Amino acid sequence: MPLLLNEEQEMLRDSARDFLRENAPVAQLRQLRDSHDPAGFSGPLWSRFADMGYTGLLVPEALGGAGLGMVEAGVLMEQIGRHLSATPFLASGVLAVSALRQAGSPAQQQHWLPRLARGEAIATLAVDEQAKHRPEQIALQATRQGEGWCLNGAKCFVLDGHMASLLIVVARSGGAAGDQQGLSLFALPRDSAGVTVTRTVMVDAHNAARVTLSEVRLPADALLGAADAAWPVLQAVLDAGRAAAAAELLGIAEEVFERTLGYLKERKQFGRAIGEFQGLQHRAAMLYVDIELARAALMNALQTLDVERERAVEAVAIAKAKCGSAATLAVQEGVQMHGGMGMTDQFEIGFFMKRARVLQELFGDSAFQQERLSRLRGY
Repeated sequence: MPLLLNEEQEMLRDSARDFLRENAPVAQLRQLRDSHDPAGFSGPLWSRFADMGYTGLLVPEALGGAGLGMVEAGVLMEQIGRHLSATPFLASGVLAVSALRQAGSPAQQQHWLPRLARGEAIATLAVDEQAKHRPEQIALQATRQGEGWCLNGAKCFVLDGHMASLLIVVARSGGAAGDQQGLSLFALPRDSAGVTVTRTVMVDAHNAARVTLSEVRLPADALLGAADAAWPVLQAVLDAGRAAAAAELLGIAEEVFERTLGYLKERKQFGRAIGEFQGLQHRAAMLYVDIELARAALMNALQTLDVERERAVEAVAIAKAKCGSAATLAVQEGVQMHGGMGMTDQFEIGFFMKRARVLQELFGDSAFQQERLSRLRGY
């Protein structure tokens, strides 16, 4: 497969770039942070986002979406990374939509996907229970009660969980923490009795939530897919999320590199632009190469997810690890090359550094992905 965008994908990229530059730049994220906005993102922006068709990129056309694939979602996420746009697209448009498409019944899909495509509802995936991403360690209990289920436990780092009307909860219905078998997925309305959601404002000014479930009773039709057999579905959903997060990391790396390159050409020292100094040229060249390698790894992962999902596991692990390390290098070099002002809150490079750090941890950092790849290859 050629690791290039086709004409339609380039048009989507240009459209998203212009839309986000005008409506959701870094300045908006700063304003949301400083005003302590209770939602953490702009409601009117999300409505316009939906009007542009972005919220339903992965929703089938028959259910009101665009019926596109992960390459297109990655194109949008890359532009979100470039502008640090605060939207619940990753949580709702990628994770939740992927889970419903993978495991939802026709009735569940018909009920939720058109609403998600129109931006009328927001959904998210509740998976992590520890400070580090360890999906096999899920301990939140799901026990059968008559025809239905009862859920008890807690989740942390639930993306946009405080604004979601639907929580897709991963629970342990069998086995013990550490087992891949015995996991189930449940569609849980956030306003259900026994659900407590506490907003957590992360270091990058984006949103997550802690969700506590106490004797939450669900009907039988709340189960997504088969009981005790959610591990393959969960991995497919998480891989979609990892690839989307990798695309956002790539967008961050690209934007920081371009800003830093512009600064190297403008800042003068000893009567010369600092970009003329060979030491900085070498560092900039190495960063450019690293970003291009990350771009190739990401495009391979996105294309493979669309064409042959079962073969995409290794490609996604490589892309998440590489984009994470490239973005980390980009923000570190950006701060250093901008000098002391790169560390100030008034300067936007710090926003990119914080967002890159959070995305690194999300769904497994570079070390997690490298270990996962090693195990997949039998080491």
